[in-house]
Amino acid sequence: MVLPDPQFSTPRVLGVDDFAIRRGQTYSTVLTCGETHRVVDVLPTRDAGPLATWLTTHPGVEAICRDRAGAYAEGARLGAPDAVQVADRFHLWQGLGRAVETCVAAYRECLRTPTPPNPSNVDTPQDDSGLPGPDPAGRRAQRKKAAHALVHELLAQGHSRRAIARHLGWGLNTVLRYARAVHWQDTLRENRPRSSRLDLYKPYLERRFAEGCTSITRLHGELLAEHAPVTYAMVRAYIATLRACPPDAPPPPPKVRQVTGWLTRHPATLNEEDRAGLKDVLARCPEPDTVAGHVRTFGEILTSRLGTTLPAWISAVDASQLPGLTGFALHLLRDLDAVTAGLTLAWSSGGTEGAVNRIKKIKRQLYGRAGFELLRKMILLQ
Repeated sequence: MVLPDPQFSTPRVLGVDDFAIRRGQTYSTVLTCGETHRVVDVLPTRDAGPLATWLTTHPGVEAICRDRAGAYAEGARLGAPDAVQVADRFHLWQGLGRAVETCVAAYRECLRTPTPPNPSNVDTPQDDSGLPGPDPAGRRAQRKKAAHALVHELLAQGHSRRAIARHLGWGLNTVLRYARAVHWQDTLRENRPRSSRLDLYKPYLERRFAEGCTSITRLHGELLAEHAPVTYAMVRAYIATLRACPPDAPPPPPKVRQVTGWLTRHPATLNEEDRAGLKDVLARCPEPDTVAGHVRTFGEILTSRLGTTLPAWISAVDASQLPGLTGFALHLLRDLDAVTAGLTLAWSSGGTEGAVNRIKKIKRQLYGRAGFELLRKMILLQ
C-alpha cells in the first residue's frame, strides 16, 4: 500500500468497462489505454459521476471505447464532450444474438417437423390466428401468466422498465424478459439437458446400437477399453432411451438456441449437418429466413466497417416487424453516434476486456477479501 501508483500519461484512446467486486451487488470501473492496453486507473463505482470527474481532471482523451451502459455514456458526455464515444462491436453482436434468440423463440412452433395432413379432416378450417396453443397447467404457469399481465399493465400505464423493477422488487432482466414476450407462454423456458461425461460417446453408442449390439455390459466394456470415464449406470440409462425410441421416429426438432447459433455464426463454420438443418428451417419458416438476411447484413456492416449504412439497416428491420430484432434495431437509435463509430472506427474494448480477465485472477489470488483500495493498488501494480 505504501508503494506509489504508477504514473501514466493521459491516454488518447480510453477504454472503460466495469467489473464485479461482489457479483450482483458491488461493481467498479477499470480504465485502460486503448493503444497499450495497460490499466491507467480504477474507479470505486460504475456511475457517471466518477468517470466524468476523472475525464475532467485528465484532459486530452480523444476517443472513449465503452459498452452501451447509459451511465458510461453520460459520464463521457459530461467529462469529455469533445471525445468520440465508440460502442464496442462485441457487445453489439452479443445484443444481436439475444434479439435473434427472442425472435426464433417467438416462432418455435415453426421449428417442429411438419406432420402430414390427416385425410379425414382436410376440410377442417385451420386456426391462423397465430395465438399460442392451450395454456400450460400448474402453479408455475399461473405465476408466469400473472407476472406477464402485471408487467404489461404497468407498461401500458407509462412506467419505465427500471421503474417497474424497483416497484416490484424484481431484477431488471426479469422485467425485460416479461416485457419482450408477446405472449406469456413465451416466458416458459425449455428445460435444457445437463452435460454429461457420456456426451462424447453417445454417437458411438448410437452407431453400435443401430448395428445390433444392445448388450449394456459389452458396450460398457468397449468404452472402458477406450479409457472413457463412464459408469455402467450411465450407459444403461442411455441405452434405455434408445430402446424407448422407435427406429422410424422422426428426428427431434432443433432447439431455439441451436437455430440461433446457425443464424449468427459465420456460414463457413457450419458443418454439413448444421447447413442442412438451417436450410430445412429456412425453407419451412419465412420469418427466420428474413432474420437470416438481416443478420448477414449486420455482419457485413460490422466486419467491413460500414457504419454509415446502419440507418438503412435499422429502417429495413423496423419494416419487417420481427419480435425481438425490431426492438434491438430501434434501441440502437438511442446511441446511434457511438454505435456508428463502433461500426466504423478500428477501436474496440478488446484490451479492456482482457484487463477485466486479469482482474479476476487478482481477485482469486486475494481470496475475495481485499478492500477496494488494496485491490486497486494490486491492479495498478500488475
